Amino acid sequence: MKIKILIVDDELSMREFLSILLEREGYDVAVAGSAHEALSMMESSLFDMVLSDVNMPGLSGIELLARIKEKSPETAVLMLTAFSTADQAVEAMKLGAYDYIGKPFKNEEIKQLIKNALEKQGLKRENILLKKDASERDSFCGMIGKSHIMRQLFDMIQKVAVSQSSVLILGESGTGKELAAKAIHICSPRKTKPFVAVNCGAIPESLIESELFGHKKGAFTSAVNDRAGLFEQAEGGTLLLDEIGELPLLLQTKLLRVLQEREFKRVGDVVTRKTDVRIVSASNRDLESQVREGSFREDLYYRINVVQIVMPPLRERIEDIPLLIEFFCRKFQGTGQAFPATTTPGALKALMNHPFPGNIRELENCIERSLILDSAIISELSLPLLVSKYPCLTADCDIPESGMQLEPLLENLEKKYLLKALERTGGAKKKAGELLGMSFRSFRYRLAKFGLDTGEE
Repeated sequence: MKIKILIVDDELSMREFLSILLEREGYDVAVAGSAHEALSMMESSLFDMVLSDVNMPGLSGIELLARIKEKSPETAVLMLTAFSTADQAVEAMKLGAYDYIGKPFKNEEIKQLIKNALEKQGLKRENILLKKDASERDSFCGMIGKSHIMRQLFDMIQKVAVSQSSVLILGESGTGKELAAKAIHICSPRKTKPFVAVNCGAIPESLIESELFGHKKGAFTSAVNDRAGLFEQAEGGTLLLDEIGELPLLLQTKLLRVLQEREFKRVGDVVTRKTDVRIVSASNRDLESQVREGSFREDLYYRINVVQIVMPPLRERIEDIPLLIEFFCRKFQGTGQAFPATTTPGALKALMNHPFPGNIRELENCIERSLILDSAIISELSLPLLVSKYPCLTADCDIPESGMQLEPLLENLEKKYLLKALERTGGAKKKAGELLGMSFRSFRYRLAKFGLDTGEE
């Protein structure tokens, strides 16, 4: 649909001039000879933009601006006048005018002003729709959630997206780091350009440089043709470096140079290529610890960590679990299913109380498994044993009138479960970890936190 612009001016010659000028630019133009006529037209039609003279008999342009912003705040307004004053300009901007231009004006000047105003208004409208979408459908760019922590995350992504700064997304495995990176891309000015993702830990060390920067024919044995790397494939768009903590030090050095100089060479090539790519990095590792250990370059860490986003684990947003269950039910049942599968109270209670060390990915697997066993009902019988038998730790809780210290209580509870698991497995840490649904490494880390790790298997 064409963009609709309303021209409001008491001078016929100015209305005709602007109408011809803007129609040639492809706009759908309407005209009004007074503010009252303009308001009447706006009762029956929606306009993307209004160009209004300031000094008109009857209702002035400033008064018209106030009425427009009251009834249609999303409409961009550009004020025109032959008798501009500083006070008028200030008043117009306070009331929400995009800009203020004096007559006579250059054709190119007003065309550019209109273009800029419409672009800004379009971005505002998109953000409003995205927020409305997140509010009404409990989703945002593929991420599901209505908890306070997820609302904060959605707002953070929208603020970060419009900048060009590098972003570091941290979080446990399965928390949706790639979805967050895609959301940043979708909400950014680069959204029409490619989004390219690479898992740095999934590529053999000998091939990472070629994968990122490409190679020239004959650079190594299997290089039978020239090949563009991921930086070239993502040109103008966004490149997600997932699990960046897995990059070897040599590649970290080369990546740092690319981020600093905005240029690179293909492997085996002498030609320097410029690059315009926004870098979003992600990791489930503690990169600060890696910096202290010397396995991750400090200067690269600060280069990629201009803005940091932390993805919350599922155990910190359990109120989103029912929404996620419904989403995965629809996903695995197919679009032809009128209603998602029913979740029994017992199954929902078990899912809400499970700690989900694998986060959303683990929940997704639970739902898929349940629907394979029974396409209509998710019950305790169809859930994995570890989930369905997980005890409810929050069933009997109370807060004293005088208040309490939650952290020591939780630490004591965690310590008891660690020791209980060791007791049941005869001190076998790997089995004890499995019993609590965590890896051997994670189990040892938690033991060390309480000074219980002897270093033995």
